[in-house]
Amino acid sequence: MTKKELAMEYHKKGYNCAQAVACAFCKEVGIGEEEIYKIAEGFGFGMGRMDTCGALSGLFMIIGMKNSGGIEFAGKTKADTYKKTKEYAKKFHEINGSVYCRELKGTDAQKDIVPCDKCICDAVELAEQFLKEN
Repeated sequence: MTKKELAMEYHKKGYNCAQAVACAFCKEVGIGEEEIYKIAEGFGFGMGRMDTCGALSGLFMIIGMKNSGGIEFAGKTKADTYKKTKEYAKKFHEINGSVYCRELKGTDAQKDIVPCDKCICDAVELAEQFLKEN
């Protein structure tokens, strides 16, 4: 099963967008599925208020888990992690036209402009790209 298929299976089970993306990579980042599921819960539906896309937030979690030096290197890796999250947010924006759930969902138009499934698949592709390059 591909990472996209796994993430989509999670989403169909009721995982939010952030959980679907983050849980698909739990083995690669060395965290248990239950733990990352709980961590990601508040990031779905654009952090619960249609702000930053949950799928993108899940990608940011993967970037942080792989890029951070942890508490042993407190403060020493965050600038690089911020740089990488900014780079991948830009890529996501180029693909989808926004990083904000409310814009992707088209709340003003009352219809999905970019469906969650596409955002999840795009975030998974970007996570795979990040992991391959880093």
